[in-house]
Amino acid sequence: MKLRQSGQIGVILLLGTLGCFRKPAVSKPAAASPPEVSYELRLGKELFRHYCQTCHGETGAGDGFNAYNLDPRPKDFSAPAFQRKSDADLADAVRRGGAGVGLSPLMPPWGHTLSARQIGEVILYLRVLQRQGGPGRSADGSPRRPSPAIQP
Repeated sequence: MKLRQSGQIGVILLLGTLGCFRKPAVSKPAAASPPEVSYELRLGKELFRHYCQTCHGETGAGDGFNAYNLDPRPKDFSAPAFQRKSDADLADAVRRGGAGVGLSPLMPPWGHTLSARQIGEVILYLRVLQRQGGPGRSADGSPRRPSPAIQP
């Protein structure tokens, strides 16, 4: 029995010693994990997709599916001039619509559809569009205009 225990201890020591002579593992740089997205921002993005994306486009560049048919064109949310507006001004425009704030009457008022909390979530998402820039921009930074659909 003592021989068996000493044999087990010897195996453990041998494995421990062999572990010390191995080459150290090369650590790979960790891939950058995406930043944590808040719950409110995710809700704002979903609201934007549902209510705004059709005209303003996926990246908010004013190049949505319906943008080609609108005059004036929808605003580019990533433009510096737009991003300088206060959250209160943006909330007012969403709540009262374009005509309610002296802009395009084509933007509907969402104040009876969205709660104040939901409007705040949409504005939070609009602020993210400033940092994205988005693929809807041309080389000079202006929004690309959609081309008419080609029918076969």
